[in-house]
Amino acid sequence: MGKPTGFLEYNRCTNTAVTPEERIKNFNEFHSPLDEEARCEQGARCMNCGIPFCQSALMLNNMVSGCPLHNLIPEWNDQIYHKNWAHAYDRLSKTNNFPEFTGRVCPALCEAACTCGLNDDPVTVRDNELTVIERAFAENMVQPQIPALRTDKKIAVIGSGPSGLACADQLNHRGHNVTVFERDDRLGGLLMYGIPNMKLEKDIVTRRTDLMAAEGVTFVTGQDGADKRFVKKVLADYDAVVLCTGAKKPRDLKIPGRESKGVYFAVDFLKSTTKALLDNGLKEGTYVSAKGKNVIVVGGGDTGNDCVGTCIRHGCRSVVQLEMMPKLPDERAADNQWPQWPRVCKTDYGQEEAISCFGHDPRLYQSTVTEVIANKDGSITAVRVKNLADGSEQLMDCDLLLIAAGFLGTEDSLLKAYGVAATERSNIKASEDNYRTSADKVFAAGDSRRGQSLVVWAIHEGRQVARAVDQYLMGYTNMNY
Repeated sequence: MGKPTGFLEYNRCTNTAVTPEERIKNFNEFHSPLDEEARCEQGARCMNCGIPFCQSALMLNNMVSGCPLHNLIPEWNDQIYHKNWAHAYDRLSKTNNFPEFTGRVCPALCEAACTCGLNDDPVTVRDNELTVIERAFAENMVQPQIPALRTDKKIAVIGSGPSGLACADQLNHRGHNVTVFERDDRLGGLLMYGIPNMKLEKDIVTRRTDLMAAEGVTFVTGQDGADKRFVKKVLADYDAVVLCTGAKKPRDLKIPGRESKGVYFAVDFLKSTTKALLDNGLKEGTYVSAKGKNVIVVGGGDTGNDCVGTCIRHGCRSVVQLEMMPKLPDERAADNQWPQWPRVCKTDYGQEEAISCFGHDPRLYQSTVTEVIANKDGSITAVRVKNLADGSEQLMDCDLLLIAAGFLGTEDSLLKAYGVAATERSNIKASEDNYRTSADKVFAAGDSRRGQSLVVWAIHEGRQVARAVDQYLMGYTNMNY
């Protein structure tokens, strides 16, 4: 432990965010890193507490507390304090394939479980992690690690989201021959088209997939993993197939007027913006635009918040975010003590921007849309919103309705194509013991197996299914967790 009294001497200091007024002018990431001395002080705040709940991933009151990857957080925090950046990177990369992703988009389960947070502010674990990996890239510590020996085993990974990439990365480093098939025109899955650019710039994703390609992973884009001829060929040509296709079946609104023009699923809306941004710099007419429109977002989660932030950058006239659940308390309840995940109300970046632009929080709690009103041309003009607490209703002007109500599981076409059994929630049925599906030599991991979840869980699942595949192919495994 580098600084036994560090947590007593230094206050928590996070990466600096650009003001809402400035950052809404573009789609760039908007956090600036601390200088080296300040970052080392943040590393010094790690207490070496004896029982590092931060890396435990304990299930407490039906919620996970701590990192699912079991990152060696105290170890690399100590190295940060001593400015041993190469050693910090070495410890970080042992458990996390993609800290540049989790360091940007993870909700930091580790920080919620930090012992320092029991009586003070927790350690800036996520910012520390991001600093380590970005410094490693900047100083050329991250180099292609090409296996010295190759096996004769061929594995097909269907889907290039975080679980598919983690699986491919692990199996490739083991020496197997891995091909990743992606339906979209770019690699990354939800990292590319599900998470907006201001949270994760896409050259960060490409930097990693380029590295993996240099290490020997083969990538194929534009391939529908559920195509019958493709499925037949891939099952014949490969020793194992891993389905990492995500939980992409969105929950719909079954209400009158749903078919009106101007109603979109959030995932399609966000993808159209990111694709246009990458293809042509967001040329007008090439994406679903919120410019000058009254927007209503159905869904109070992260995806709904991403829609709010995106609409504001488009230049919307107004934006309202509907949340079915009651507002969470501003402070922990008596039955929600540390180290449980804090069930408190948070105001995310999109909501901060809405408050800055329109002068009020965009969220309406315990509310949902019950009807879409359209004009003679079939275009949406208003929605009927119901208050679930008292049953009252109101008409609200709406030119663009975005459905961000979560997902129902894996797409039916994929389940049918591979003949795999599904759970009652429409996810692929596969055990955590071996990740095998009901179909011969077919495995599943990530959101397609566990349902809609976090990037950090997807990486965990990718690593675990890689071990299972290695065990299946070789009869044993010596792969790291």
